Amino acid sequence: MNETHAKRWKLTAIMVVVGPCAGMALGSCTGATGAAGGPMVASPVEPATTAHAPDGVNPFDGARLYADPDFAEMVSGAPATATEKAALKKVAGFPTAVWLESTETAKQTSRWLDDAGRQQATAGIPVVPVFVIYNLPNRDCAAEGSRGELAADSSGEARYQKEFIDVIAAQFRAHASQRIVAIVEPDSLANLATNLDRPRCAASADIYHRGVAYAIAKLSLPNVFVYVDAAHGGWLGWGQNRPKIAAIFRDVLAAAGGPDRVRGFALNISNYNPARDPNGKRAKPEDEPPPDEVTYASDLSQALAKVGITGKGFVIDTARNGRGGLRTDPGNWCNVKGAGLGERPAIAPAPLVDAYLWVKTPGESDGTSDPKQPRYDVNCSSDDAHPGAPQAGELFKPYLLDLVKNANPPL
Repeated sequence: MNETHAKRWKLTAIMVVVGPCAGMALGSCTGATGAAGGPMVASPVEPATTAHAPDGVNPFDGARLYADPDFAEMVSGAPATATEKAALKKVAGFPTAVWLESTETAKQTSRWLDDAGRQQATAGIPVVPVFVIYNLPNRDCAAEGSRGELAADSSGEARYQKEFIDVIAAQFRAHASQRIVAIVEPDSLANLATNLDRPRCAASADIYHRGVAYAIAKLSLPNVFVYVDAAHGGWLGWGQNRPKIAAIFRDVLAAAGGPDRVRGFALNISNYNPARDPNGKRAKPEDEPPPDEVTYASDLSQALAKVGITGKGFVIDTARNGRGGLRTDPGNWCNVKGAGLGERPAIAPAPLVDAYLWVKTPGESDGTSDPKQPRYDVNCSSDDAHPGAPQAGELFKPYLLDLVKNANPPL
């Protein structure tokens, strides 16, 4: 099954068109300039030698999740009736992930870390912020809606390393007393498992491998717990796809310094699959996809063990998976109609699962439904997509209100 699910939002810059450096040897292209005025060149990925977070530890144990005031302000400020506002006020108080999706947002990492530190001082227990690292060159190679600012050439790769990952890593190191969770590059390695028949994904493959390995090597600090995106069960949970993604993870983690550099894997980012489906069945587990994401975690754990990756935990995005069976085509990912908020963020809710998290920011559009607009993707005007959607990352008020109305469990 060749899906291109779960596209992203919070887009602040239009993709740079791949230029003549595409496909050239690393370091041979002179595009962006470094601090000394010469060409900015990507560093080769070298296995990390610094200490990392303790292996086998759930970073959320004994802690609280960080509540982002930017999310609270967005939700609370949405125009609504008195009844709607009461419901939105409840939603505004829940913890959500912070998306670092451009070189500009990377510079602001300390703002959220400082605020998490203040919440921690008030709570008297660790408060864990969750950051989504999301700015690979040729980001979202199989879709249009959330393309990013960096091109898949040596200049883009160098900028990703120096202006994005290194900037974030420096701020993580400066907050060494805080526990931090980083979810690395949704929709990157998953595309390499199933979508290499698409020219844009094929052209991105090497940079995706190196970029994710570089991010893991640099961000896996003693206080930072890294989860690598593993898409969802409807995409990579098929029997033929699990071994593919497990082999990719094996190779990328080897380049990053070994499996111990990561705590685990992130599932269902921005998607709609249920965390648990008590009625879910499959006739042939070895071939068919799992009925829910908890089962996918178990299936993927077994596939990973076969390539030497063991003892990992999982986080599951439940921000809009409250209602199942919504799609006429399981490959439809954009602003799916009828979706509802899912399980509230929770710590250790199921075997192998470190936490349910609201990773997808509730109410933010996946992409515009207007074919005349930049970054339009046909999926955003499918029969399953909510009409009238703005650009990725913008507040989609009708969709937010539907998520609240359809919440399961109810608010």
